Parts: sequence; structure tokens; C-alpha cells
Amino acid sequence: MKVTIFANSNVKSKKVAQELHTKLVAAGFEIDDYTPDLVFSVGGDGTLLSAFHHYSEMVDQVRFVGVHTGHLGFYTDWRDYEIDQLVAGLKEDNGQSVTYPLLSVEIMYADTGETDHYLALNESTLKKLGSTMVADVYIQDELFERFRGDGLCVSTPTGSTAYNKSVGGAVIHPRLDALQMAEIASINNRVFRTLGSPVIVAPYESITIKPQQQSHFVFTADQMDTQPRPIQQIRYSIANRRIAFAQHRHNRFWQRVGSSFIGLDEQ
Repeated sequence: MKVTIFANSNVKSKKVAQELHTKLVAAGFEIDDYTPDLVFSVGGDGTLLSAFHHYSEMVDQVRFVGVHTGHLGFYTDWRDYEIDQLVAGLKEDNGQSVTYPLLSVEIMYADTGETDHYLALNESTLKKLGSTMVADVYIQDELFERFRGDGLCVSTPTGSTAYNKSVGGAVIHPRLDALQMAEIASINNRVFRTLGSPVIVAPYESITIKPQQQSHFVFTADQMDTQPRPIQQIRYSIANRRIAFAQHRHNRFWQRVGSSFIGLDEQ
């Protein structure tokens, strides 16, 4: 099996990554940074997101394993002091995995008509600089509402526990291949009105956002953001590719939620 290690710049993460590298080589695993079968992420959820985007072009061919060295690791199954157990478990690996849906993003720019495509593991947001964003929202090409506010966040089920949760979105089990759209500081009064709550759509449906201003917007996909540009529309849908995590000890979703946000393992 070919493996690679993707670590952040933290001193502790570098030390754990070196220990993992040494023990993987001693156990007979081949280190391959270009075409790995298994990607180890050493750090936290941000490191895992970076590793995913680094290998996104071959996401169908790799599985991910998260090793936690920080304060919160929603995507990480192993702790830094469990390296021996992790390597021992890999020797019994038979390719088992659990897969989660990804967000497909198609963005069309108003100034050139060009189209860019992105994959996101957590979410994508659209915000306007300096003033209220006005945008028409379509679900499966039918007008749903005209939004006014700071912005909109569209997330995957796994991303529902990230920024989406911070702006009042619902937590969704990742086995549901659904999209969620959450409003960011929407304006609701006698003149302007939105639904004012998160919207969850079926996996075969798309969400399209069409800004009504020609001024510049800030678009993000996970950790990546773009230079402000006039946007004609953004279409979101469930991608036809999925991310896979090696299932040697993949924690159950609600156990993960409880541990990360409620601290059930500390009570």
C-alpha cells in the first residue's frame, strides 16, 4: 500500500508526522506523495481540508485518515498518542471505508462569462463587500426567494457542523446526500422577507444563486477564497464524487457531534 503524510506546520504535528513516517516505513508501507492509496492528515480539521483539496483531483482513488493533534478534530479519528495502534491496524487493512458526499460548485462570472468549477468538503459562501447582498435564490431552477442580507452559506452534511452551524443551520447526518442553505444575517421586515430558516434540499436538486448587483462579491469554497469579482450566478449540487475515510476506527457521527460540541466524553 502506498501512503503519504500531510501535516500542518505546528511543532507537535511535525513531530507526530515524523514518528508516523518512521513507523510506516518500518512496517513495510511505501511512501508516495504523488499517487498514494492512503493520505494521513496530521493536525486538525483545517489540515484535513487542506489535504483533501491537495488531492481533490484523485479523490476517487484515495482514502483519508485523520490524526488529531489540536483542540478540535471532527474529521480526525486517531489521537497523536495512538500511532502504534494506527499502524498495527493498517496491517489488517482490506480497503474498508466510509464515504461522504461532496459539494459541486459551478460559478459563472459576469465580467467575462467564464465558468469555474470547485469541489468543497464543508461549505461554500457568497458575501458582498461593504453593503447588503441582494440575490435571487432558485431551487431546481424555480425561483424560491429574493434574499437580502450579509450572505448565504451552502453546505454538505459533514459541513453542516462547521460554519453552517455557526450561522444557525441544522446538523445533518452525512448519510443523507442533501444540500443545506443557511442565511447569514438576513433582512426581514414589512418590506423585505425571506424564509428566515435553513433550507435542506434533496440530492437530485440544485441551488442557484443569482446576485442582483454588479458589484464585487467574495466567494469561498472551504478554506479557499477568490479575489472579489462580479458574479452572474453560482450553481450548487451534490458532486458525483465522494470522499472516503479509512474505516479502521471511524467514529459514529452522533458520537462525533456529541464529543465535539457537547463534551459528552468529559462528563
